[in-house]
Amino acid sequence: MGLDGTSAHRVLTALLAMQRQSWEQGVAGHALLDLGCADTALLLADAAVTRQHPDGRLGDVGGEDGAVNGAACGELVRHAARLDGDPRWTVALDRQLDWLVSRAPRAADGTLFHLLSHRQVWADTVYMVVPLLAACGRADLAVEQLTGHRRRLWDPGTGLYAARWDEGLGRLEQPQKWATGNGWVVAGIARALRLAPDRPAGWGELAGHAREVIDACLAYRGEDGLFGDVLDDPRSFREANVAQMLAYATLTGAADGWLPPAYARLGRELFGAAARRVDGRGLVTGVSGAPHFTGPGTSAEAQAFHLLAYAAAGGRLDVR
Repeated sequence: MGLDGTSAHRVLTALLAMQRQSWEQGVAGHALLDLGCADTALLLADAAVTRQHPDGRLGDVGGEDGAVNGAACGELVRHAARLDGDPRWTVALDRQLDWLVSRAPRAADGTLFHLLSHRQVWADTVYMVVPLLAACGRADLAVEQLTGHRRRLWDPGTGLYAARWDEGLGRLEQPQKWATGNGWVVAGIARALRLAPDRPAGWGELAGHAREVIDACLAYRGEDGLFGDVLDDPRSFREANVAQMLAYATLTGAADGWLPPAYARLGRELFGAAARRVDGRGLVTGVSGAPHFTGPGTSAEAQAFHLLAYAAAGGRLDVR
């Protein structure tokens, strides 16, 4: 797989042109940080702080029901605090962390609910909160959140995560092995392992679990190098973003030493398969599509994960 900087520029331009919800703003910023575009990432942080909800959730666009999605912007604000020194960044980050740690809706064991309106645990939450908690020196809480999500959503028989759990009903609300949901989990663990300033007890178990889920996903990889939108349902559409998410996780894991070096080659192959879905305008096509993510389309998160995988493979962009 060659790294095509021209194509990556188009993907970034398309991403920045898209309307974005709070988590999409965060993941877009993660891509910019990994690409070395520090100044542009600071601009995204500024927008997230400007739209911070009074309760502390970053990037609130009005009417968003997500309880945890704004936390994806936290890494951007942490970056801004280090780069700029204006106290507004630290104040904003502290408010976001206080919401996560103390006030966001959660189950009796502390596992965060994904929404304000429903007592539901989603696989997506792992990416939204675990890396930020790890980066901010709360690896204990990062492990706690992963453990709570794993207890409810992970199927040891298949090695895969279900999409959603209903705490009130005490059962899975969406038992499907949604491909992108599994991608959120492994990408979240990979990012947390990279950002954590130390390696507390049990940290190695997270790496082992990420590898377990990655390997379980790979069992469903098709001849086109991609996966079904529901991993174990051959009738579901061929979805490209999970290949990008797995590429990011495997390339990051191999670089950081918690995956064997052979996974780097696999990551490049996965990225190459997804890159064939990029059209002439820079849109990653055939992904779980915004805004409802119930069928094929395009999304800001898929644009961002293309760039995250590109950066993990060694790509850089000359964008300030």
